[in-house]
Amino acid sequence: MEKRWVSMYVENQIGVLAKITGLFSGKNYNLDSISVGETEDKTVSRITMGLTCDNLTYEQILKQLNRSVEVIKVLDFTNMPIHKKELMFIKVNLDSETEKNEIFRLAQTFKFDVIDYNGKTAVIQAINNDKENEQLIQLFENYFKNEIEVVRSGSIAIEKI
Repeated sequence: MEKRWVSMYVENQIGVLAKITGLFSGKNYNLDSISVGETEDKTVSRITMGLTCDNLTYEQILKQLNRSVEVIKVLDFTNMPIHKKELMFIKVNLDSETEKNEIFRLAQTFKFDVIDYNGKTAVIQAINNDKENEQLIQLFENYFKNEIEVVRSGSIAIEKI
């Protein structure tokens, strides 16, 4: 089992995303991450998906995606040099003065932004790759006593030039 990344251009029409994800649920494939958005051409969207699977399954997935009428082009990013980022928000309750001060010190050290703060709760925004965001979640879980709330966008990617 290996982590794979696929990006594809698809027709920007109602139901296309449902059809693409339906290919996965129908075959019991699991998506680790998915994000979609319009491109510079309003008639085309770009979907970036992360999944974990073996070589045979991955070949089947690529074939199914390429056969789909709504898919314009499929790009296999697995072994390609790419720029990849995801957006993440973490909300944390701050119980002590130490925690309140620490959130801003951690922001400078780990390069995230405190985008909302009311003295008792902070919301941070981090734009990193998925592994770096995982490490940041671990840091927050280990450092702050309270439960944290995490929201992640899924990765987007583009080929390096």
